[in-house]
Amino acid sequence: MTQPFIMQMRPLFGDEEKRAICEYMDEDGFITEFKRTEQFELMIAEYTGARHCIVVNNGTISLTLAALAAGVQAGDEVIVPNYTMIATPNSVKMFGAIPVFVDVEPETLCLDFAKVKQAITSKTRAIMLVSANGRYPSVGIGAFEQLAREHNLVLIEDSAQSLGSFYPDGRHVGRAGVIGSFSFSAPKIISTGQGGALITDNDALAAKLRRLKDFGRSGGGNDIHGTIGYNFKFTELQAVIGIEQMKKLPVRVERKKEIWRRYATNLEGLAEVRLFDHDLKRTTPWFIDALVEQREALIDYLKSANIGTRVMYPPINMQQAYKVPGDHPTSQRIGMHGLWLPSAVQLTDEEIDRICATIREFYKA
Repeated sequence: MTQPFIMQMRPLFGDEEKRAICEYMDEDGFITEFKRTEQFELMIAEYTGARHCIVVNNGTISLTLAALAAGVQAGDEVIVPNYTMIATPNSVKMFGAIPVFVDVEPETLCLDFAKVKQAITSKTRAIMLVSANGRYPSVGIGAFEQLAREHNLVLIEDSAQSLGSFYPDGRHVGRAGVIGSFSFSAPKIISTGQGGALITDNDALAAKLRRLKDFGRSGGGNDIHGTIGYNFKFTELQAVIGIEQMKKLPVRVERKKEIWRRYATNLEGLAEVRLFDHDLKRTTPWFIDALVEQREALIDYLKSANIGTRVMYPPINMQQAYKVPGDHPTSQRIGMHGLWLPSAVQLTDEEIDRICATIREFYKA
């Protein structure tokens, strides 16, 4: 009998989201962002401990607006990891800033602190720190905060994969930078289909972000524009779904950690597969990420057993879109051996056991 297909990742929406959407539509609302959006923002702000939360239409534009609000301009250099989703550099490339690629730590896949220091030039304006899969740099976030102060740089946190992860000092990931950015795209721990959020404790930056996302308006619904702005607003339908998703976040955080532990137990001692470590007391794995031998053959073997996987991000400097010279051994290694195993929050223990047994079968052969 053929086993059902296990997707590498899929969002989880339930009856709660369906009912909430139907109830909203019965209210004859305008659908554009309003009270539900405010409620969703408040829930994120309260969960992360931030003073302000501003939601936008996706998690790439959120990074763009963060950089613009923080004063990054065309021609400025922005240090970004060479291992990340390409949205990170694209977000500043969009308005003419220059992404400078720096390699990541082998253990955390976060920016390598020593290499960041070497990459700073007179043109550097910002560091965009990506908390890869919820992890924080081994040197600690304080080292990056101090470096930014010493060089008068803006520290922006790309925390797209990190809702539900915290630093050892108790701050939610995204709170250390002047602005932190989250994503609600389909694979994330909570999803609104597309969507992004910005958190900050700075009143002036929050006001600037709200103007930037709404045509530069001086106030809601008017046509008075004191500054240049754009249209990156949210919708009430997304917010309605987001509110229900946020209610489920604490349970999902715990389940993600349980999933990682079960993978780790089942794959223990298998030399050909190395899961990246997690500080499960503080951080929440978004995906189950691993270095594997014979990656392409393993992918095919798992696919033949109705198990999906996804290749981890290749080194950005080597992608056709950028083609920037540079030697980045860690991100290059990820490009050759990195693999995301099935990671959906709705994975059952039995499915994880099946996945791990199939992986072990492959390496025995």
